[in-house]
Amino acid sequence: MDIRYSIFINKLEKQLSAYGDREGIIPVPTASIDLLIVDDEEIALKNLERIMHKEGYQVVTESSGERAFELLKVRRFDVVLTDLLLGSIDGLELMAEAKKKDAETEVIIITGHGSVDGAIEATKKGAFHYLQKPIRPDEVRSIVRQAVEKRRLARRVRDLEQKIGADFPDIIGNCPKIVSIKNLIRQISDSDANVLITGESGTGKELAARAIHQTSRRHEKRFLAVNCASLTEELLANELFGHEKDAYTGATQAKAGLLESAHEGTVFLDEVGDMSAAMQAKILRVVQEKELMRVGATTAIAVDIRIISATNKDLKALCAAGIFRQDLYFRLNVISMHLPSLSERIEDIPLLAAFFLKQSAKRAEKDIRGFSDQALSLLTTYGYPGNIRELENIIERAVALAKTELIKAEDLPHDLKDFHAFTFRRRTGNMKTLEEIEREYIQWVLGQVGHNKSEASKVLGIDRVSLYRKLKRTVFEE
Repeated sequence: MDIRYSIFINKLEKQLSAYGDREGIIPVPTASIDLLIVDDEEIALKNLERIMHKEGYQVVTESSGERAFELLKVRRFDVVLTDLLLGSIDGLELMAEAKKKDAETEVIIITGHGSVDGAIEATKKGAFHYLQKPIRPDEVRSIVRQAVEKRRLARRVRDLEQKIGADFPDIIGNCPKIVSIKNLIRQISDSDANVLITGESGTGKELAARAIHQTSRRHEKRFLAVNCASLTEELLANELFGHEKDAYTGATQAKAGLLESAHEGTVFLDEVGDMSAAMQAKILRVVQEKELMRVGATTAIAVDIRIISATNKDLKALCAAGIFRQDLYFRLNVISMHLPSLSERIEDIPLLAAFFLKQSAKRAEKDIRGFSDQALSLLTTYGYPGNIRELENIIERAVALAKTELIKAEDLPHDLKDFHAFTFRRRTGNMKTLEEIEREYIQWVLGQVGHNKSEASKVLGIDRVSLYRKLKRTVFEE
């Protein structure tokens, strides 16, 4: 194998490993690969076309450098095999045009004995490899496969970096517990292991489940969310598993269930702790045997789904009480993820509030740019029994009531104005004062913006004079 290719593959595999790709190199179906071959020698062109067709690639051939150049202006190719010397337009110009259209297109230069130096120079300018005439079939097959694999891995890294680089835009927060959750999602991005998400109601369990799906290799398939507590056992069974014709009165035709429709995708079972014993047994079969039975059916249907489940209940306690099947618990709880309550991530409240404010103001078509000091203080000292969902509702209400460009204390519910009853506790159990909450928040904002006071004042929604006054009062270091 070419040393440059080996180094590149090793580098990409390390990047993939860092993102949780545990599969290594996965072959790409050749039928999905578009290959352009350019050579002004008819026999050489036909031989290459025959070899590559046998490999299963989608092959386009051109005997003219000029026509190939025009084609590359309007069409992308995965791999281009081109003779170096073609007349008025040479292989280097074709390579430049191909990479201009798609930087990840791999170009293999074909050359005769008299122009090897030119081919070597082409590799320095970005060609994947070069081949000398006469072409040896085994060699060209191997080099093209390597080029295809390099392109696949480069795309894989790019896709993962785009997903992860966005830092999970729906999971707002930078507190240590949320950072840990984001890191865990990255680590399991290409695992098919089932995940159990625990946490209080309103902590964002479905958002976490969607993030897991969106960073997985199943992301192009369906994400199906099912609330196990919202339907009766009979309706849930019919919706999940479907039914055969005449399975019950009114079943005039067969119907595929939701689990079937999610084949090769991800199924999110919310409030899984509320499933009946009979439903638990049916789900266990799907998880364990990877097959299901429609209502009224006599034969099983194979399904390939990843299950992410969530609950606000203590499933271990339910297992001990005989309410939840222990074997199902172990099947679902391959990877555990616990989402903290909002009271455990105080420092994220301003970020979440700003995020919901932007959304709500846009929907309401109002120009609201932030919160008054008093409003922000109330928001950051309330207990939020309803967690993030409650905060979102509070902000939506405030936007509806707001009459100025700032959300004020009077725009917030009375529960927040009575905030002393819900003041946060320190981890040691001591009560935090409003001054302490404000000090910690200002410290955190300054740290986030590199202690740029102008930027910090914008984030805080106050002017620089007010910020300096607060810094002086709380004895911050300049």
